[in-house]
Amino acid sequence: MSLALPILLLAAGILFVFAEVFFVSFGVLAVLAAASFIAACVSAFAISTTVGIWFLIAVALLAPTATLAAFHLFPKSPLGKHFVARGLSFDSQKSFDDRDLGLAGQSGVAEGPLRPAGIARIAGRRVDVVTRGELIDHGEPILVLEVSGNRVVVGRPSRPSTGQLPTPSPSAERP
Repeated sequence: MSLALPILLLAAGILFVFAEVFFVSFGVLAVLAAASFIAACVSAFAISTTVGIWFLIAVALLAPTATLAAFHLFPKSPLGKHFVARGLSFDSQKSFDDRDLGLAGQSGVAEGPLRPAGIARIAGRRVDVVTRGELIDHGEPILVLEVSGNRVVVGRPSRPSTGQLPTPSPSAERP
């Protein structure tokens, strides 16, 4: 028996692996690749045990290598360029506004209800803000507590302390 048939079946299995990555076959091409690899090993064992062991080793090394190579080449193929998202590049815009970095400590007004996220007017412009869980109604004053990336955290400003105790109202006095 010649070595041509096992080599041909091994090559067919590798081609089926590549085809499975590049085309949607719902596993049909993967089954054909597995059948091809099994047939290559069986026909190699029919020649001799040594040749069969070498083909088992070849299948164990070439099948994962072919799969990785196909996944590496797929995004660069004409078909893959339509299906694979490009991702961020170095010239893409940042996800936050540089003007937001200077907002910490500034005060503003809620332009809508903050439950806990919403819009506020700070330093004369509209800014997407989030509270620390408290609900702030429309028109209430707010204070920027922290800025982290594209997240502007606000809260109610604390009431200034005058150092005096509150005076009781006349209706609260007892006879």
